[in-house]
Amino acid sequence: MPDTLERGLAVQLVETLRERLLSGQITSGARINEVEIAREFSISRGPLREAIRQLVSEGLLVHRPNKGAVVFEAQPDEVEALFELRSALETAAARLAAARRDRKDIAALRRACERSRKVLAAGREFAHRMDLDFHRALLDAARSPRITEQVWRVHQQIIVVRSRQDVAASHTDASLTDHDQIAEAIAEGQADRAAELMELHLERVRLQMITSMTGNDAPRD
Repeated sequence: MPDTLERGLAVQLVETLRERLLSGQITSGARINEVEIAREFSISRGPLREAIRQLVSEGLLVHRPNKGAVVFEAQPDEVEALFELRSALETAAARLAAARRDRKDIAALRRACERSRKVLAAGREFAHRMDLDFHRALLDAARSPRITEQVWRVHQQIIVVRSRQDVAASHTDASLTDHDQIAEAIAEGQADRAAELMELHLERVRLQMITSMTGNDAPRD
């Protein structure tokens, strides 16, 4: 029973820590203080270390010598590499989604787009969760577990790095327009168009991130 209880606590803690990492509450490069977290949640170090191991396996945390677990961080060249991988995989996913989608998939994509627009229209900060919901719906429609696993890992790493950046509302609006167009291309079964739009969308996000990190040329809309 204690083992079952500890595993359950570890699973809950993974999700709690994941949310803090993706939302920027724990910033990239920060060290995970096991003593403080264990005290906050009134748990032993066992479930906490299991949760940390899981997040390390997902690439959200990294073990550093003499520091323990720290939050994933990346320099501009590493961000470029992440986008190279994500673009190759998610353009393929968009193409597959257009070929394999059914009515439920189309409805899920459109719902994700509508929810995002409502959040933006209400003047609330655009949460990372909205972005994850859209891309998860697309990956579900693609029905390719291997692609989904790798895109999800890279996408979350990008969100962790991006959580430290200020993103203009105009950029967010442009990205949501991208989402709308990708969803419609998938709904209409336009595989080449969906892949092209996804590539352009990811390039927009890449440029915004690199510009924020380096202060170089402004991103294109």
